[in-house]
Amino acid sequence: MFRRAGVSEPWGRASGAVRVASVPAGHPYVQRIARPDGADPVVRLPDPPVPGAPAGRWWPPRMLDPDWVRVHAAEFDVFHLHFGFDDRTPAHLHALVDALAEVRRPLVLTLHDLRNPHHEDPAAHTAALDVLVPAAAALITLTAGAAAEVDRRWGRRPAVVEHPAIVPPARARTPRPPRDGFTVGMHAKSGRTNSDPLGVARALVEAVRGLPDARVRIDAHDDERGRAVAAALESTVDVRVHPPFSDDELWDYLQELDLSVLPYRWGTHSGWLETCHDLGTAVLAPEIGHYRDQAPCLTYRLAAVGPDQASLTAAVRRAHEERPQWRADPEARLRQRSAIAAAHQEIYARVVGGGAARDSRVRHAAVR
Repeated sequence: MFRRAGVSEPWGRASGAVRVASVPAGHPYVQRIARPDGADPVVRLPDPPVPGAPAGRWWPPRMLDPDWVRVHAAEFDVFHLHFGFDDRTPAHLHALVDALAEVRRPLVLTLHDLRNPHHEDPAAHTAALDVLVPAAAALITLTAGAAAEVDRRWGRRPAVVEHPAIVPPARARTPRPPRDGFTVGMHAKSGRTNSDPLGVARALVEAVRGLPDARVRIDAHDDERGRAVAAALESTVDVRVHPPFSDDELWDYLQELDLSVLPYRWGTHSGWLETCHDLGTAVLAPEIGHYRDQAPCLTYRLAAVGPDQASLTAAVRRAHEERPQWRADPEARLRQRSAIAAAHQEIYARVVGGGAARDSRVRHAAVR
């Protein structure tokens, strides 16, 4: 069915394994949708080296080149796109899906972002999805709310496969360290386009005013944008500028916080929220996207310019009073990861077998 002259029969159909050209393979999310015991019948091709880039960097992904698809078609059974098409025009993406059709390899698309966090104007991302969503043999997203939004916008209902745990089980089992007081943290990172670190930080300073033993901590990367955020805030709040955290440093940092605040102006899903959920750190997120579908969290509204002070203050004070303990069970997360891997395997098998996964309305349940 997926065979033509010059392109071999998909190896996965003969052997029981499925070979996936995953864009990318090296992203933490993608690495965690495989079975945790390593006994996964899905084989993901490694990211092709990027000329001139450091070893291990997957962007910009070479697999998005139609010529790569044609040359390497015999090496994969399914093409699964997650991230990395931020800078691709509709013309580039049409060429990609035409190449996949030419070599008869199905496209699976996971809709992580319904609006690109790096684009001020949503038009370019919408135009990209207008090409990819209709062309995909199967669609996946992370929450029921996002699936409903895709259905409204494109008339297709993705399978819902929940976000896997980010923190390894051994680390997720580590007790939270004892502390005095109540720390509200916001990480400005490098000032991503969809972030409003200055506005949210200033609102947090007002929110904790008068709360006993409460303080605000702001972290930022030591690059030009991060230092600019720090310089604007350092006289009013505890600001720490440093290189990007390693995984262990990030997990230690998050467990030093009682409340981690997401300073986003738009967004869809959040790996940061998942990480906090693994570590038992409460999250305060804006009422946008589908964060509340992902994991328990507090929310604040956005005003015309910046965060809504009243709702942000109310949420911070609720967190201070109630100290919510929304921590994922590591054993349940392990079971969830196995269910996530099985859901992907099922989708791959169906599209390789003839495209029956189109417009799936079945939720792939995954326990928390």
